Amino acid sequence: MKEVLAKITPNREERARFKQTTEEFLELLNFNLKGAQAILGGSGAKDTWLSGNFDVDIFVQFDFLKFSTSSDNLAELLQTSLKKAFPKIKLNRLHGSRDYFQLLYKDMNFEVVPILKINKAEEALNITDISPLHAIWVNKNTKTLKDQVRLAKQFCKANGLYGAESHICGFSGYVLEILTAYYGSFANLLQKSLKWKNPEVIDPEKYYTNKTMVMFHLNKSKLQSPLIIIDPVDKNRNTAAALSLEKFQLMQKKAKEYLKSPSAKFFVREEINLEQLKKEKGHLVYLQITPLEGKRDVVGVKLLKAFEFLKKELELFTILKAEWRWDKQAIFYFLLKDQKLDDYQIRRGPPLTLKEYVKDFKKKNKNTFEKDGQLFAKVKTEFPQLEDFVNDLLSKKYFKEKVLTTNLTRN
Repeated sequence: MKEVLAKITPNREERARFKQTTEEFLELLNFNLKGAQAILGGSGAKDTWLSGNFDVDIFVQFDFLKFSTSSDNLAELLQTSLKKAFPKIKLNRLHGSRDYFQLLYKDMNFEVVPILKINKAEEALNITDISPLHAIWVNKNTKTLKDQVRLAKQFCKANGLYGAESHICGFSGYVLEILTAYYGSFANLLQKSLKWKNPEVIDPEKYYTNKTMVMFHLNKSKLQSPLIIIDPVDKNRNTAAALSLEKFQLMQKKAKEYLKSPSAKFFVREEINLEQLKKEKGHLVYLQITPLEGKRDVVGVKLLKAFEFLKKELELFTILKAEWRWDKQAIFYFLLKDQKLDDYQIRRGPPLTLKEYVKDFKKKNKNTFEKDGQLFAKVKTEFPQLEDFVNDLLSKKYFKEKVLTTNLTRN
């Protein structure tokens, strides 16, 4: 672990740069604010950030009594102050539950979020208002666990488990901070994760007497995730609501593999290697994609939908392996068992009892037959060859409207 921690813990130079630049930014912004104060938030405020990560969360706390009646207008007020504080820097306004801002200052990415200053979660008029309370709780409960949190974060990053965004559906930084505090160490978190059941309920502050009370009290929409973690500062919130069953199970799988044979390789994201993929068994479809511009989460969802569309269609060729990654460019790849389809495919129709649907299906398909109370059609395959089939998919409107450009490689 020492070897891993040496790589992921910010060194003295990084800490000095982070501190100096952040303090300068806050000083400039606070000088231009009225009735509000900018503070450091996120992993920077909790000292759980990873080496090489210079993304900084800033929360601008507006006085509750003065601004609670104009909560929806906080972004406008903040925008005016940001333009005064940083007149020569490009300001990107992003839409959210409240609009927020991104800007690059001295080669560090700052995300600035307007919130109301509150003392307890019940006062919040927007989910973001609670964020500083998260930092207070985490700092109180992870005083000796900062490195353990870093290990948990890097483990999840390396294994595609990190991030609560809609295109990832994994573990957020805050969820990992809570889990590390709750279990006491990274190793214990992995051990305990193997015993998680679906749904697994974790209530760090013991707001509820048992699991049944949690299931009864929380809104049904907040109980859909396989892991339910009651927010330590807000008993009405499940902090793991974004977690998918796929990522829940992948966490257990990777935890089991690591505990069986601990290695530093579990903390390094394996790169997708085109040349290596070409050597693997199967027929490769490899796509380099330039994403559309826009808010990262929105762009990510479009890429995910594009990938899932291709994956569903390519199942006809029997998928052996499929994956996608996204940094500046996106990569989709599919390893397929077959490269040619039969000349004819069997298309499933409606049950024979649905007379109107049967009539419509027969009108659209000439060569139909019945089997076990179901209607089927024998349909000529339009593109039996894999390359032709893929090129047709890439030309579909559904796919094209979700990406900017696509470069196809086949082996």
